[in-house]
Amino acid sequence: MNPISSQKVLIIGATSGIAEAVARRYAQQGASLFLVARNSEKLTVIASDLKARGALDVQYFVMDANDTPQIQSMVNQVEKTFGVLDVALIAHGTLPDQAKTETDVNYAITEFRTNAESVIACLTVLANKFEKQGHGVIAVIGSVAGDRGRGSNYLYGSAKAALESFTSGLRARLFKKGVHVLLIKPGFVATPMTADLNLPEKLTATPEVVAELIQKGINHRKDVIYTPRFWALIMLIIRSIPTVVFKRLSL
Repeated sequence: MNPISSQKVLIIGATSGIAEAVARRYAQQGASLFLVARNSEKLTVIASDLKARGALDVQYFVMDANDTPQIQSMVNQVEKTFGVLDVALIAHGTLPDQAKTETDVNYAITEFRTNAESVIACLTVLANKFEKQGHGVIAVIGSVAGDRGRGSNYLYGSAKAALESFTSGLRARLFKKGVHVLLIKPGFVATPMTADLNLPEKLTATPEVVAELIQKGINHRKDVIYTPRFWALIMLIIRSIPTVVFKRLSL
């Protein structure tokens, strides 16, 4: 992989807390960045900040990832601007209201589409670009919630589980073409998306900590990483609980 100072990095969902922290790390190391998100005003502010932090170049594209035809248009613009890419990070998503998903079918389907289908659409278009260029890393943010469906967030968890299966197959396909696929599984992270949740302090990471682990995972071409790492043990325990016991727990 090219030195970070010469890398060209695409970030989809660039206004999310984790994505912005990742972008700042790359900017401080002199990389060129192409940012994608729905909110043009936030993109403009973030782009200016990244330039001030040392990014060689910062471009952006306004897009809703649920607008599938726009994904190819966005990738075409990336190719026109940067040519090849070294890294693509897909970081968009929402945190659904589980109770609402249980009574509002349209809401449930919309949230699943945002957290799974739109990500799969981005992965599919990007996979073809990376396969053609024959190198690079595609990283996607999933969640520990995808490891086992829990009563408190199974709509969100099922979307993330779909990404796990999809990236597993995509990884096997692209590995033979010189392209690596990384699935990132954050636990609790203190971001605007989780601001209304009462998260356990000792288990909650900052976006900066998660961003550092993501960049290390990309650099070392990891297949799957838990961020922070202790979540791998936590989820191993959760997956090991027998169903007869698990269904009685309030998790």
